[in-house]
Amino acid sequence: MYRIEVDKADLAASRFGVAPLLETLNALGLAAHRVPAGPLGPWVARARPRYLPIADDPAIRTLTFLRRRAGYMADFISPPPARPNLTIAEQLITMRATPLDQARGEVVRNLVGLPEPDAVVREVLDAPDMVELLATGLETAWDAMLKPDWPVLRSIVERDIVHRAGRLAAYGWAEALDGLSRQVRWRDGVIEVDILGGGDATRRLGGTGLMFVPVVFSELGLAVEQHWPYTLMYRARGVAALWESPTPRRDDALARLLGRTRADLLRLLAEPATTTWLSARLRMSLGGIGDHLTVLRASGLVTRERSGRSVLYRRTAVGDMLVGTS
Repeated sequence: MYRIEVDKADLAASRFGVAPLLETLNALGLAAHRVPAGPLGPWVARARPRYLPIADDPAIRTLTFLRRRAGYMADFISPPPARPNLTIAEQLITMRATPLDQARGEVVRNLVGLPEPDAVVREVLDAPDMVELLATGLETAWDAMLKPDWPVLRSIVERDIVHRAGRLAAYGWAEALDGLSRQVRWRDGVIEVDILGGGDATRRLGGTGLMFVPVVFSELGLAVEQHWPYTLMYRARGVAALWESPTPRRDDALARLLGRTRADLLRLLAEPATTTWLSARLRMSLGGIGDHLTVLRASGLVTRERSGRSVLYRRTAVGDMLVGTS
């Protein structure tokens, strides 16, 4: 078990981030059947045809070989985000700047407990441009598998960030960690984290705060390496939005009253949401969503408010009543 000791300064210094490279590596592991699909089975079934054409690329084979369900994975391949709103291009720049000696040392740790690499994988790992080869492989995987779904993916993690950051700011550690995972607990100034295959150690944040990273394609993870910010990765809420769409109702009085899209929007606003999330969820343009929200707001059914850099829409009491009676 890992124990992370925190103090009051850490609460204010903690932040949230999005990790496109980590999502790419984890998606590869799922598509290659290196890790169980679990609840993400519907997405894996849809993404597998996109994976198969790149599966024999030597760098892709190496990345999927290094992806493991438990135990250490090389940090330079999927560095924790140093700040929020990082793009895939920015993370690839960070990855490509990794010194070769550091990368080789991390790969050696990554290989512990894995079978002997085959000749193709070994050739990539021994290459003098190993870092560049793996970065190019991740870029290939991103373009083939995640780029088409990124608007929805990003909307899922951004909605989770809005939810959990609000709890952290308003109520503190205990409320922010509640429901994050059964393997995470808050005990009198200490965050306890049980990681499958993890170690037993105590770390102190010392005023630097904790980086929270909601992810879609993996479960709980913890990074406590010296070169990176201490990072807690956890499964974001609402990942089913990646493959599901709102199901039309056979006898939908609300849709007859407001129109199908506005009825769907009102139902989706059971929790506060951004236009980005709503757009991704309904597979509609931001402009179209904005137009419908303007009408709903003018009708007194939704309201909006700013939360940090985001604008959140939520149902009013009248909107709640209308949905409740439909």
